[in-house]
Formats: sequence, C-alpha cells, structure tokens
Amino acid sequence: MDVMIERCAGLDVHKKTVVACVRTPGREVAGRHKAVRTFATTLAGLEALREWLRGNGVTHVAMESTGVYWRPVYVVLEDDFELLLVNARHIKHVPGRKTDVRDCEWVARLLECGLLRGSFVPPPEIRDLRDLTRLRKSLIGERSRQINRVAKTLEMANIKLGSVVTDIMGKTGRGILDALAAGVEAPEALARLAQGSLKKKRKELAEATAGRMTEHYRFMLGRHLRLIDELSQHIDELDARIEERTRPFSRAVDIIESMPGIAQRAAQTILAEIGPDMTCFPTAGHLASWARVCPGNHESAGKRKSVSTGKGNAWLRATLGQVAWSAARTRGSYYSALYHRHKARGGPRKAISVVQHAILVALWHMLSTGASHEDLGDDFFLRRDKERRRRYHMRQLHKLGYTVEAAAAA
Repeated sequence: MDVMIERCAGLDVHKKTVVACVRTPGREVAGRHKAVRTFATTLAGLEALREWLRGNGVTHVAMESTGVYWRPVYVVLEDDFELLLVNARHIKHVPGRKTDVRDCEWVARLLECGLLRGSFVPPPEIRDLRDLTRLRKSLIGERSRQINRVAKTLEMANIKLGSVVTDIMGKTGRGILDALAAGVEAPEALARLAQGSLKKKRKELAEATAGRMTEHYRFMLGRHLRLIDELSQHIDELDARIEERTRPFSRAVDIIESMPGIAQRAAQTILAEIGPDMTCFPTAGHLASWARVCPGNHESAGKRKSVSTGKGNAWLRATLGQVAWSAARTRGSYYSALYHRHKARGGPRKAISVVQHAILVALWHMLSTGASHEDLGDDFFLRRDKERRRRYHMRQLHKLGYTVEAAAAA
C-alpha cells in the first residue's frame, strides 16, 4: 500500500501507560523506520511523549477511543499534531498474537496509508459543556429515583397520598411530607396543609394520610427528602453554569429552540452533543449516521434483512427521543403528521425513529444556514400527494363497483 503520511504515530492508550509507535522514512529507498516507546499517563509522562513525537517530526497521531483514558492524552497533544480519534471496531487487528506494541504498530501502519477515519471530537468549550449537561441529566435521574423511593416509603407506611395528590412533590404534597418527617401524625392537621384546588379534597387527604408512619419510615422519609433537596440545589447550580457556558452560543440555542418540542434544557443538551459547527458533518446524512438515527442496511443475495439502527450517542438519542415524542404530540405540526403516517405502517417505535431522523436532519440544515425552523404544516403530505391520493380513491371506488368521474371543485 502507498504511504500517504510520511511521519505519523499510533498510540495504544491504557490507564497507567501509553505505548507509542512512530513510523518515519528509513534509509532505504522504500524502507520505513519504526520506533516504539512506552510512557506514563501522568502529566509529565504525556509531556515527554509530546516532546518525543516532536523530535521525530511527527505530523499525524492516531489513537483508539478507550473509555475516558484517551481524553488527557488528546488534550496534551491536540495543539501540536493532527489527531485522529478512531473507533476501535474500525481498526481491529487480524487474528493472532496480541500485545500493546503490536496494537500501536498496527494503528501507525493504518494511519500512514490513510486508512483511518477520525471520530467527531468537539472543541474544548463544547466538551466542557457536554460534561455539564451529562452531569445534570444524571442528577435529574437520581432525583427522580429518590422521589420514587419516597412514594415507595409512603406505600409501605400505608399512606395513600399519591392517590389524591397528582404530584407528591408539589406544594401540598411537599408540605405534608415535611410534616410527616417532622412527626405530625394527625390526619386532620395534615389535611389542613392543602393549598390551591386541593383545599376541596381535605376529607380525602385526611383519609389518605391516616396510616402507620413508624419511626423507621419517618427516618427513611427524612433522608430521602434531604437527598432530594441537595440534588435540587446541585441541579440549580448546574443550570446557572450551563446558562453561562452557552451564552457565547446563544444564537445556536435560539435556532434549536425554534424546533417544535425542544425547550431550553433539550436545546442545551443537543448543542453540547453535536456542537454549533456543522462543517464537521459534510451532509445531514453524516450527522444522522453518526447519531445512529438512520435506517441500517443489510442486503445479501438480493435480499434485504431487518437490522437495527445500531448504538450511537446515548445522551443525544435519549434527548432526541423525548423531543420526538413532544413534537409528535404538537398539533398542526409536520412532525405530528409524519409520526401518524409511519405509525400506521410500522408501529409507534419505528414512527418515532423516523421523527428523530427528521428532527436531526432539520437541525443540521438550520445550524448550517443560521435559519430558524419553519414548519411544513400537518397538511404537507396531503398537499404533496394530492394527485396520488385521488388516483388511489378512484381505484378503490372502481373495485367496489362504482363508476366515478372526478371534477375539480369550483
């Protein structure tokens, strides 16, 4: 194979060490010189690696995306070399003996022949924003689990607060929970804490809160409520920090929010996962393929087989799923019509995947052009397929034995 990159290096990254293989022109006409060294993954070790690569005149460096271990290596080297972060599945070595040295040599050989394709790595400010939004989502999930544990504790204490109050963490529900944790047991006193429209249900509240709140359940309830308050405080702090970090990208956030079904938090999460610069993805299809929200292909001997979309960015796909359901429920929107159109063919799960794909494709075009979203309307398919639908209904009437002549309405 022809050498495309004269001076390159392949890295095999581990938790404690990184093995580097440098390939440079040799003394022979067609020869290549190879040098292998092992460095520690401490800051001093990575700086020594950078100086060694510089000394060999390396211009391109490739490494596998190994957990989170690649990130400190990437940060130290990204300003001095052309870096390629490669999916480990794409550079799997031929079967045989496997060592760290062989791995880095194989990566270097593939790189010098131009056979590697780098993964999408956002700039540092987007990487930091991504860490914040992912942490916020994790804490929101943990808070939801704590709220479910509160409901479970109430059920074990035979208190049916959730049967009367829709949101047990609302004003009325939280007031009653705090009173229960503080030792108040009289159902009438608990019912008097009702606020708003729940004042009309004080009798039902008194009956629902008459349970067996023992000292054990009171202790458990207090711990859960304290954890919920701490998590809420952390989430509020993260919201403020994310708002500060997204201020330079306010235009991109506004563009994303113009999409039906996308609120501020979802817009911030999408921005953190795909970034504001769409030049990293040549087409909308590249972005959809990277996110794994596009149809898979598996054709053999002229037969097409069913295949899943594959595993992509789990954080982005989860947010797109929520957004797609919200957009599908938005009355009068194109995405609602798209969902119901495909739901009749393949069911709700396939239909929501189609909506996810459509939303991501639209976001690519919006961020590429800087234009806000313009909905096509829920009658888009009726307008587009008007003639085809006319022929279809004429055929159906003909099959039923009717002879019909269609004339355009005045």
